Amino acid sequence: MPVELPHVTAPSVGAGGVPRSTVAPLSDRPLLGISFMLVAYFCFSLIDTSVKWLAIAGFPAMQLAFMRYFAHFVIATGLLARDGLDRDTFRAPQIGWVVFRGSLIMASTVCNFFAVKYLSLTLTSTILFAAPLIVCALSWPLLGERVGPVRWAAIMLGFVGIVIAIRPFDDSFHWAVFLSLAAASCFALYSILTRKLAGKVSTNTMQFYSGAVGFTTLLPFAVAQWVWPESWLHWVLLVALGVWAWAGHQLLTAAHRFAPASTLTPYAYCFIVYLAVWSWLLFDDLPDQWTILGAAIIVTAGIIIWFRERQKAAIRQVV
Repeated sequence: MPVELPHVTAPSVGAGGVPRSTVAPLSDRPLLGISFMLVAYFCFSLIDTSVKWLAIAGFPAMQLAFMRYFAHFVIATGLLARDGLDRDTFRAPQIGWVVFRGSLIMASTVCNFFAVKYLSLTLTSTILFAAPLIVCALSWPLLGERVGPVRWAAIMLGFVGIVIAIRPFDDSFHWAVFLSLAAASCFALYSILTRKLAGKVSTNTMQFYSGAVGFTTLLPFAVAQWVWPESWLHWVLLVALGVWAWAGHQLLTAAHRFAPASTLTPYAYCFIVYLAVWSWLLFDDLPDQWTILGAAIIVTAGIIIWFRERQKAAIRQVV
């Protein structure tokens, strides 16, 4: 499950571009925010674990991705209907970019769902955490944000960690790592585009179009490759994919109401730990020393970028 970048959520905007009321951040309750963060990434770990289980059982990746977006689409539509549907609801500004954003997160999901069938969950999650590094590297050419030498050094360090984890010249190298890299790259572009749309398009509208793009695009592929579940457990897992995704994103949003991103960001790396445990318990697959080393280097690079951005934010507040 793609890693959510905490500062990219757009405020809710009503008809005519008038912002709806929002909940002010409650930074004096960091423990509650951290708890929500940990549970959110636990939900995300259930998605990847279930997908790997179902893929091994013979379910095609396109069907799994469709089920994930089917629930997303239903829930997002319900939230829009609750707030009242009118013509302005679907006339989002920069609608082309909104649809393209939905295509990017769909592509990231599909690539990741294909990859988890062939790679360990620990390796796919490690590669996925390259997304923040890619975001940082592309923030200068695409967003005009200055990236200093410290963050460039961290970016290069992170990519060294990726090379160590995937071992491109080793006998154990598998071509599916390119799918994981594509998933991370698509998610990075999705995150950058979300930043550009923040404040211009409501969160519910962006979520609706993300679900609609995934639902409509994946539907014919899912129908063509559909495999009927043979047990109640398969049905439960298929339906739960979208529910866990929705619940995880809701908890992630709630976490940032109770604590600032500077406090919560490091806890996103619990995702790797969760998947390592699931991989061991369910698939008897422990990460080797190279995956662990690569993951440690990538996490270190991410922490350096986070710490540097936190320093810069503190300086801006003082100024």
